[in-house]
Amino acid sequence: MRVQLVTMPWHPIDLPSLQVGLLHQLLRQVRPDDEVREFHGSLRWAEFLLERSGGRLRPGDYEAIGSDSIFDGLGDWVFSGALYQDENWGVARLTDYATRRGLDIGTASAMRPHATEFIAECATEVLAQDPDIVGFTSTFMQNVPSLALAAELKRRRPGLTVVFGGSNCDGPMGHALHRNHPFVDHVVRGEGEYAFPALLRHLDAGTPPADVPGLCWWDDGVSRANTESRRTVAPTDIPAPDYDQWRTALDASPVLEYVYPKLVVEGARGCWWGEKHHCTFCGLNGSSMAFRAKTGAQLWSEIDHLVRRHQILDIVTVDNIIDMAYFKDFLPLAEESGWDLRMHYEVKSNLNRDQIAQLGRAGAVLIQPGIESLSNRVLDLMDKGVSGARNVRTLREFENHSLTCTWNYLYGFPGELAEDYAPVVDQLPALVHLQPPGGAHRIQLERFSPNFTDPGFGFGKRRPAEMYQHVYELPEAELSDLVYLFDTEDAGIGGEVESQLKRAVAVWRAGHGGSTLVMEEAGQQEGVDVLLVHDRRQGWPLRTHRMTGWQAVALRLLEDGRTEPALHRKLTGDGLEVSAGEVGEWLQDALAAGLLFRDGRTYVSLPTREVPVRLDRDLAADDAADLQAVAG
Repeated sequence: MRVQLVTMPWHPIDLPSLQVGLLHQLLRQVRPDDEVREFHGSLRWAEFLLERSGGRLRPGDYEAIGSDSIFDGLGDWVFSGALYQDENWGVARLTDYATRRGLDIGTASAMRPHATEFIAECATEVLAQDPDIVGFTSTFMQNVPSLALAAELKRRRPGLTVVFGGSNCDGPMGHALHRNHPFVDHVVRGEGEYAFPALLRHLDAGTPPADVPGLCWWDDGVSRANTESRRTVAPTDIPAPDYDQWRTALDASPVLEYVYPKLVVEGARGCWWGEKHHCTFCGLNGSSMAFRAKTGAQLWSEIDHLVRRHQILDIVTVDNIIDMAYFKDFLPLAEESGWDLRMHYEVKSNLNRDQIAQLGRAGAVLIQPGIESLSNRVLDLMDKGVSGARNVRTLREFENHSLTCTWNYLYGFPGELAEDYAPVVDQLPALVHLQPPGGAHRIQLERFSPNFTDPGFGFGKRRPAEMYQHVYELPEAELSDLVYLFDTEDAGIGGEVESQLKRAVAVWRAGHGGSTLVMEEAGQQEGVDVLLVHDRRQGWPLRTHRMTGWQAVALRLLEDGRTEPALHRKLTGDGLEVSAGEVGEWLQDALAAGLLFRDGRTYVSLPTREVPVRLDRDLAADDAADLQAVAG
């Protein structure tokens, strides 16, 4: 059997498709007689735009649409006219939407006239391989480009078998995609390592695939959706991806000079925190929350092989959360390799300083710590299992170990109050030397999140997000099953409190690049232990704080965060003579000087121990968006 695996825009062009790489290797193992080819439509689209526009639409424009417009659907809209065979379809709807929201659609509008010709060329290239089956992987804004190509393929070759899979096909989304698009023969819902080979066996035999868990298929014109299985794919059954064809395509592409290629690997699936405490706003793991991880040795073996084969040291891990066992097995192996790896990792924000240091030594450079807020009560509403003080500690330790982190400040949780934000907003200027969030954003209502599945969380009224009106020509009832994002009534803060938070975050971002607050151990001076804190933060007086005696000890102790009584007990327990009143007075002075952050009753010190290495935050944000796009 000849199988063509396809990834369409808007997959990041500097990354191979993990899904295509996994399925290619899987088919090589379980169906060695099949001929497997890949079509990298995302890369081809960037090439096509560059050529057809005479160099005006460059890969950076591709990435801007693919990374920045997910919540406005611009990438899907670019191809909606090709899908519905009407160049004017959705234009008026998007124009109205963009006008009301102040959205710039110039780049997307410049791309759209090229979409139909591109789809035609893609169909010609795919059919030139004479495939029996074409399999599409779809995540985020890959749906409409993939559907447009699938429809064109079936128009030209009705007997071709078209299969869809990926995150956009999970749960009810997969059945809605199938029943509304008759040119899609099969949809694999959920993980594909067991289901896809099982479907191919039925296609070989010409038998109905009624026993393939989760599969959608046509039965005499009726869309059937098999019951989804609770069985998850075991880590040992997840192969190492094959990226050979991607690398060949990239090396031959004129786009190569515009990108810095990275490798994508997968160590774990699911979320060990979410199994017990599902963060209320998160829908990323869909129907497969169960956490499973490869052994550290297995993961390192795969990375070792890929790095040696492709001579690429940048590694993007798509795990939603790091397996804590990797601090004992995988990370030591990466550190011992001596390679100058540059890894991207998602972690929980309550890592200790030794674990953060170990990530740095192993080659991690970009971390997504899932901080989301600096308010204890709001973090409790999210069910994050971490405090605001701990999140500030984590930001400080990332500076100490030269790790770039990317995060967003989220708000809009039912039950949050203005008083949950005022103390934090007042203190944000003191954090200007620490890495700021990408912005302050109201949470979206995501399918599969507790906010979505349990109306008791306060989001009982919902409808498909407005952006889908310029993406799909479908009734609302069908969109309600097909889409991932929903509009709902705003919850939590709003008005002036919301504006204050946004302004404070914007000031933080603007002042971060030139701000430092560094602690220096000055040793003994005239027989006294001296600690210096050099304040070079935007918005603060240029000064050096000199601390001696118990005050120097106190500032060091607060690196781990303590309450006022706990700090006093520790100081006196260590033999230092200081009264509770003196400690309280010093804490207030240090807080006023911006040397401490207070979260409820807990104080945490803010000075870093190293002069931080500054990276381009826009580049870091782009890398983070790429990571989320492949992890979705």
